[in-house]
Amino acid sequence: MTARVLRAAAVTVLCGLALLLGAGQALAHTRLESSDPADGASLAAGPQRVSLTFNESMQPGFTTLTVVGPDQARYQTGDVTANGGTVSIGVRPLGPAGRYEIGYRVVSDDGHPVTGSVAFTLTTPGPGSTAAAASPTATGAAAAPAPSTPVAAEAPATQDGGGAPVWPWIVGAVVLVGGGVVAAMRLGRG
Repeated sequence: MTARVLRAAAVTVLCGLALLLGAGQALAHTRLESSDPADGASLAAGPQRVSLTFNESMQPGFTTLTVVGPDQARYQTGDVTANGGTVSIGVRPLGPAGRYEIGYRVVSDDGHPVTGSVAFTLTTPGPGSTAAAASPTATGAAAAPAPSTPVAAEAPATQDGGGAPVWPWIVGAVVLVGGGVVAAMRLGRG
């Protein structure tokens, strides 16, 4: 009888470990791997496009990119394009010298939105003007606000608390352990 109880307890512990170890993959979410221009780069001339590369394949319909200048004007234009894990958008001629922020909102494979931003510095004023950048017909995907907190390119980009919900794993672990305890008690009595 004692061997049965020990065996049931060992099976319960092993099942619980398997459940918890399997949760790591399910809790993984989209991570920004690189950007073009690189986060923190200094440029003498503005780019014609900006690109962000993620660790998962992206879909353009679920992605928003913004390029906001030091004058708070938006400089992105056109639609977001996606090629594998890389998303990009066109950029109008930039205006004043200063810090430009590329804000993003993407949806990870697990369905959770991930937001963040990277920035570059324009060292020489560009030919663009604030009036052209602010034009409603020239904003492309400007409907979503640019995130205001920069995120390092190598850091996980989940500022909205995204990721898979934890509660299903907790409920599963409680059910599994509870079932093991009930089975051990029944085997111990019989």
